Amino acid sequence: MIIPEQERSDEPLIGEKVIKHPDMTRAVEWILTEYEPPTKDICIFLPCSKAKPYHKSPSHKIFDSIIFKHLDETQVHVVVFGTCGVTPRELDTEYPFMNYQFMLGRCDVPQIKREFHRLESKRLARYLEKTRDNYRHRIAYCLGDFRAAMEKAVEISNIQVDIVPETETMEKIFDPGLKFSYGSLNHPDYLKDFDNAITQAMGINSNDNIDAGEPIVNDNEWYIL
Repeated sequence: MIIPEQERSDEPLIGEKVIKHPDMTRAVEWILTEYEPPTKDICIFLPCSKAKPYHKSPSHKIFDSIIFKHLDETQVHVVVFGTCGVTPRELDTEYPFMNYQFMLGRCDVPQIKREFHRLESKRLARYLEKTRDNYRHRIAYCLGDFRAAMEKAVEISNIQVDIVPETETMEKIFDPGLKFSYGSLNHPDYLKDFDNAITQAMGINSNDNIDAGEPIVNDNEWYIL
């Protein structure tokens, strides 16, 4: 238990204040200072999801179908990031990661987005620096604000992370008429890029069984994380 029940804040874990909520801040700080990350071949960073725990969400089940087609649990460490800060996925049933309610993708307040970028890029950079010697490869699968935070973290830490989907793929999918212009991370073309990033990092052959076509949408987990 990261935060004992008797030590938890009375402040609700709802809305934009989640980003700087005292319990979220404390839990993420524990991960960045006390948590002992495993040593693995590859770390895969995935965005947090509306459904919790993350590993049972429709979106993460799709991501896992790509990851574990090529890798087993001895090879890969999955880390979730976004509104939750930086959360190793084996901790995703812990408070406060199971308990907050806020979707950054639905927020259109520039000040809140700027604050998220500032905080999250620093948190990610600290995690990258903390785990510099823990992983041989790093992949981040993300769009939008989460992608921008990861890109800044890479710049701050000077640690390589392969960020997918590819820019060219995103440009092909881009549609200004959509509510979310770059669409869903469950789009087959994006999943192909994710699959390719894993196989290239591990030097293995990819059996390409992801067919291009219409985006896959599951339980309203369109990319609004």
